[in-house]
Amino acid sequence: MVEAPSDQWYASPLARPWWRAAACAAAGALPALAFPAPAWWWLAYVALVPWLLLIRSAATTRRAALDGWTGGAAFLLAVHHWLLPSLHVFILVLAALLGLLWAPWAAATHRLLSGSPGPTRAAAALLVVPSAWLMVELARSWEYLGGPWGLFGASQWQVAPALRVASVGGIWLVTFLLVSLNTALTTLICSVRSRITGLAGVLACAAAVASVWVWAPLPESAGTARVAVVQPGVISGAASPQRRFDREEELTRRLAGQHPDLVVWGESSVGQDLGARPDLRDRLAALSRAVGADLLVNVDARRSDRPGIFKSSVLVGPGGPTGDRYDKMRLVPFGEYVPARSVLGWATSVGKAAGEDRGRGRAPVVMRLPDAGGLRVGPLVCFESAFPDMSRKLAADGAQLLVAQSATSSFQHSWAPAQHASLAALRAAETWRPMVHATLTGVSVVAGPRGALTGERLGTDRSAAAVYEVPLARGTSPYVRIGDWTVLGAVAVLVCYAAFEGVRAARRPGRQHPVT
Repeated sequence: MVEAPSDQWYASPLARPWWRAAACAAAGALPALAFPAPAWWWLAYVALVPWLLLIRSAATTRRAALDGWTGGAAFLLAVHHWLLPSLHVFILVLAALLGLLWAPWAAATHRLLSGSPGPTRAAAALLVVPSAWLMVELARSWEYLGGPWGLFGASQWQVAPALRVASVGGIWLVTFLLVSLNTALTTLICSVRSRITGLAGVLACAAAVASVWVWAPLPESAGTARVAVVQPGVISGAASPQRRFDREEELTRRLAGQHPDLVVWGESSVGQDLGARPDLRDRLAALSRAVGADLLVNVDARRSDRPGIFKSSVLVGPGGPTGDRYDKMRLVPFGEYVPARSVLGWATSVGKAAGEDRGRGRAPVVMRLPDAGGLRVGPLVCFESAFPDMSRKLAADGAQLLVAQSATSSFQHSWAPAQHASLAALRAAETWRPMVHATLTGVSVVAGPRGALTGERLGTDRSAAAVYEVPLARGTSPYVRIGDWTVLGAVAVLVCYAAFEGVRAARRPGRQHPVT
């Protein structure tokens, strides 16, 4: 019996360029539904299959690359749609440019899955396709290209087995297994010849997760710390910095008698430089004395000791600022600086791009709290909680508690606050260090060392202060100890694949035939 052409069901209208482009855009945007706020995490297990089927059905590799570009741009638009009010039409330009990163991935996918792939090609695809996807995510994770927002594996932030996998290989291993699973399911659909290989791929992914769940080490309990989060909520108007400070002061005073070890305010919670405002320093010191704990505030102001505007985490004790200060290192493109301002400065005229670039910090800082048993705290500011390497570095430097100070006032009614808060679970699971995600406005949460959320969730509608019993842990997670071995493995896979293809091309100078 002769097998029917595997792409027969892709006949008109998908053979027409515009219909096909629309289908690829829809397929590329589909994985965004696995992230909060919909949080259909289970969708990630099949979300790439429609896109993969479209790519493999392309008539040429060039058409497949275009399908990858279209779907990649749509995916970025879907996971960053909340930026539209700030960047306006410029978000379309950014999505189109960054979407190009998916073109090589799609070309490799087409090469391995087009036609009726046999066992050899299907087995290679199970490694090459997720490896190529990781290279896309690694490239766009560069802070100057937007940073690692919406990494595919981040959709699994509330799935306990996935969080255990993250402790072994970081978010990269979670992503790799998800893409490999989707690839295996695609091979089950696209050809009878590859169905056994596809089934083996599905079972291998399940076995990998089960093995990690059974054999991966777990953090050891090391007591608890009482951490208070102060979330004033949205406060607007010309006098909002002063009114916000007053509200934070009022909420903090309510913590007196609750014996917190640390009180955390959100990003931009102090709008004036403390070096130039002794009155604010005195008020913060008085608050520290009143509640019996240090305050970790965030100053967003022009510095008196250095030129420029900085966002800084500042520790304030009963006697005033302790000298512990962390200046934000990784800034939000267009939100806090404009890349290549001489070329792209026009973005400030069409959206809410930064009128003046913020200054950058020089190094991460681990702060010690003598009055809280020497608790070591590693602060991050907003966007930085998306970077796995930053929290990993803080954990390696001895931080026992990670704190992310954030604010999403411009995006309160979008998916952004929930997506941002979900990152706390991933960073905690990767490092075995609990993370406090404290927002000025947005969603405040606390994640324990295994990534599970603990205590009360302060939503976007809340203006409150809450005290959390944060579980601490000792030990070093495999991911902190070993590093990004998944990424290095993906690079090795692609190098081997490229070498294999190069040797085949050298041996067959004539027309190339796909490996089956």
